[in-house]
Amino acid sequence: QVQLVESGGGLVQAGGSLRLSCAASGSTFRLDIMGWYRQAPGKQREVVATISSGGATNYADSVKGRFTISRDSAKNSVYLQMNSLEPEDTAVYYCYLHRIFISGRPEYWGQGTQVTVSS
Repeated sequence: QVQLVESGGGLVQAGGSLRLSCAASGSTFRLDIMGWYRQAPGKQREVVATISSGGATNYADSVKGRFTISRDSAKNSVYLQMNSLEPEDTAVYYCYLHRIFISGRPEYWGQGTQVTVSS
């Protein structure tokens, strides 16, 4: 059974930094897409960043130049380094896994970790 567990959220002042981590278990995921989504109160969940097995990355325009996604396939883990945080970054952040080579191409989500940026 696939499980994603996030850590690293918290409260930080504007301009500060946080690093989110996500550990996946239940299989090996080196061929899959991993990433981060977020959902702010009253808003839809949106993609923040994704990373492929080959290391290709995609970022939401709102975080380009401030956030960096990385992964350690040997540890089944994905990370999100968040710098120059803004109050608009306040949201619950969800780890994401897309098993693109598995029948049905299933997607999985973590339980979420709260990030709060104070002004």
